[in-house]
Amino acid sequence: MDTPSRPAHVRRAVTTIGAAAGLGLCLLAKAASGDMAPTAHSDSVGAAISDSAITTKVKANFLGDDRLKGSHIKVTTTNGVVTLTGSATGSDSKAAAEDIAKNVDGVKSVDDELTGPSSSGSMHKAVAKTERVGSDSWITTKVKSEIMADSISKGFKVSVKTVNGVVMLSGVLPNDDAVAHVKDLAEKVEGVKSVKTSQLKSSAG
Repeated sequence: MDTPSRPAHVRRAVTTIGAAAGLGLCLLAKAASGDMAPTAHSDSVGAAISDSAITTKVKANFLGDDRLKGSHIKVTTTNGVVTLTGSATGSDSKAAAEDIAKNVDGVKSVDDELTGPSSSGSMHKAVAKTERVGSDSWITTKVKSEIMADSISKGFKVSVKTVNGVVMLSGVLPNDDAVAHVKDLAEKVEGVKSVKTSQLKSSAG
């Protein structure tokens, strides 16, 4: 005897179950292929690293540009937007700073909040003081590296301190000629106003 055909409502249920199973497999395949959107956490971490790299690159490019000499510029980056605060020596310096920042990889836009040389408020003075201290630190590092790399002073311990561009040297060198030589090395470093060697002694007497 022939088997009766499957009722219509049973056929519809089987079809629905099959469609749902197919949809589930599609979602699993999409997740496995990496098409699912990344978490917000990974985006924020990537942005933070990128912002830090942008700030460092912009500052480095500023240091190597003669148009910005005498300017006191602070750089901050948030989500690829660079903000410039502080003071510039003139309109040319402001334009140069903005142009340099825009050309750094990863920068989306530049918010130029720089003031002109006529601004002499407390914020400008604070920025100038910070820049001066940074300059003293740079001079100290540069003088130390010159002394350590020099064939005459290499191997001798010479301490270096810089205050307002004045370099103070202390320690012991082999002779008076070496003392004069090291003083000359320090005087040639950019930004050095004068060099004091009263605490730099000669082992020869």
